[in-house]
Amino acid sequence: MAEKEMQAREKMEMKSPAEGTRDVPVYIPAVDIYESEDALVLVADMPGVGSDNVSIDIRDNQLTLRGTIQLEPGDKERLLLQEYGIGDYFREFALGRTIDQAKIEAAMKDGVLTLTLPKADIVKPRKITVKEG
Repeated sequence: MAEKEMQAREKMEMKSPAEGTRDVPVYIPAVDIYESEDALVLVADMPGVGSDNVSIDIRDNQLTLRGTIQLEPGDKERLLLQEYGIGDYFREFALGRTIDQAKIEAAMKDGVLTLTLPKADIVKPRKITVKEG
């Protein structure tokens, strides 16, 4: 894989043609994807989202991530300045035949979602031993 210079990016709001049922912006979570011999590991940044507010669905080889924020109104505070956008998260990925969809695992810790996408046995590298005779 060719090395390229990576740049940090601002939180991007998603523009959806459909109307939402919640009056909060929807952001595209920043994602890092790592590959090993056995799996792809997807790490999605969704600050403020708890494990009970994450939804991961697979339909027609489409992996959908949704994270919702629980908005807590302040009792005695009044907002003076807001630089951090608070909202829900949504992102989709197309899965190929190389992923064993039945074995996908997910974990959420401190607003970071980690998905382990195991490779199907057919695409895992293997060594064939040669027998004598």
